[in-house]
Amino acid sequence: MKRLLFFLVFPLLVLGAAMLLGPPGGPGALRILRWAWDATFASGRWPAPDDLLIRTILLEVRLPRVLLAFLVGSALASSGTALQALVRNPLVSPDILGLSAGAACGAALAMTVSWIPLQPAAFLTAVLAAALCYFMAMRRRSVSALSLVLAGIIVNGIFTAALTLIQVANDPFKLQTIVHWTMGNLHNAGWGKLQSVALPVLAGSVILFLFRWRLDVLVLGEEECRAVGLHPEREKILFLLAAILSSAAAAAVAGIIGLVGLAVPHMGRMLVGPGHQRLMPVSFLLGGVFLVVVDTFARSVALFEIPVGVFTTLVCAPFFIVLLKRATAAFGEG
Repeated sequence: MKRLLFFLVFPLLVLGAAMLLGPPGGPGALRILRWAWDATFASGRWPAPDDLLIRTILLEVRLPRVLLAFLVGSALASSGTALQALVRNPLVSPDILGLSAGAACGAALAMTVSWIPLQPAAFLTAVLAAALCYFMAMRRRSVSALSLVLAGIIVNGIFTAALTLIQVANDPFKLQTIVHWTMGNLHNAGWGKLQSVALPVLAGSVILFLFRWRLDVLVLGEEECRAVGLHPEREKILFLLAAILSSAAAAAVAGIIGLVGLAVPHMGRMLVGPGHQRLMPVSFLLGGVFLVVVDTFARSVALFEIPVGVFTTLVCAPFFIVLLKRATAAFGEG
């Protein structure tokens, strides 16, 4: 009960702290905290001009960015958890299906051709990449884990090559814009982006949450799945569609944010174990909190804003080195 309460309250505290503190530049954080205190406890106090500015910063800049970071991180983490269970491979993430490369290719095309909207193009090409991966892996109306991973590597390479061709064909200004987008960033966050990503992310996450117990059956194998009355191929398609919907929407608004969908599920397993009844909601919350914290640091530690996709790689890479060392040591002892 205490652990459940912690996982419910802790994300709310992190979101509030990230929204209030943000980049601690000069006295700005203290002024915002004083405004929050007065707005909460000083009843009847009319806002001064500075307070109106602070309110605008909080409600129009920081709040949508914090919420967008939470949704993107949650989508990547929960999708990574589902895909690792489906493929029965702990090194699988949404990137393996070509989602990130597909979204980057669509975004680059939209930046090149002015009349193509960026977010829909990135979302559609991400879904297209995942669909190509699935149909390439299909053999006799079934998809094996190995063929799905191999098809994902091929599709990822195809869309990466297409992205490179688009970059080479562009002028330096557009090339710089494309490269910056592919680094992964949330600096253009707003209520419009939040609204566009909220529905697909929440829809995919709800499906993963409601049917998460079936992942424990799928991990055991197809024979065990049929023994309890589940159709393994239908279950795979259901979870793949939910994971693709969430992670494609996240990639369309935030670009390529690496290692979140790979590392966060492992962190969740360290906290609550491998059972997906607990792991799926914990991964959702942990992924959102993780990206909020990383994004806050990425825009606060330097005079310029570090792309959050770069920062997540810098944070998660040491974690995976330690994990790899432990796995290698355990294998050697066995």
